[in-house]
Order: sequence, then structure tokens, then C-alpha cells
Amino acid sequence: MPAINSVTVLKNFHVRLEFSVGVWKVVNLDPLLRGPIFEPLRTDPGLFRTVRVDDQLGTIVWANGADIDPDVLYGTYVPAWMETTPSVAT
Repeated sequence: MPAINSVTVLKNFHVRLEFSVGVWKVVNLDPLLRGPIFEPLRTDPGLFRTVRVDDQLGTIVWANGADIDPDVLYGTYVPAWMETTPSVAT
């Protein structure tokens, strides 16, 4: 799992991330900021800009306790709430 080494806030919920594997990516966080923990980040630009790298977790975190899995940020996985389960015919 690639960890995150640095984060830079850009515009419109975009961040530039440096990963431990030497890769830089610009990531649009807008589609990932869903749910009660992320809503304050969407509505308060100052709170969104508190994003920082937590070296122990290897990912980005915010002052309100929100974080996003580095595998999701790298593009390896999607958040569980984004996964779709095929319906079973009964």
C-alpha cells in the first residue's frame, strides 16, 4: 500500500498528493467527501484546508477527524459506500 508523503490543497476540492512510491497525483476529493464526517469539509473551506499528512496512518487527515484510505486516493480501491452489489433475483 503506498503511503502519502505530502499534500497540497488546490482548487475545488482538488489536492496534489505525493505517494511513497514516487508518484504524484492530483486527486479530486469531491466525489469522496460523502457522509456526516465529510459534510463540514464540503461547507467550510477553512476546515478543508486543515488537511495534513498523518505519518502514522500514511494518509491525509483533517482537524475534525476525517481521513481517507490511501488506497482509495491512489486509485487502487473505491470506498465501500461506492461499491455496488448486484441484486439477486428472487
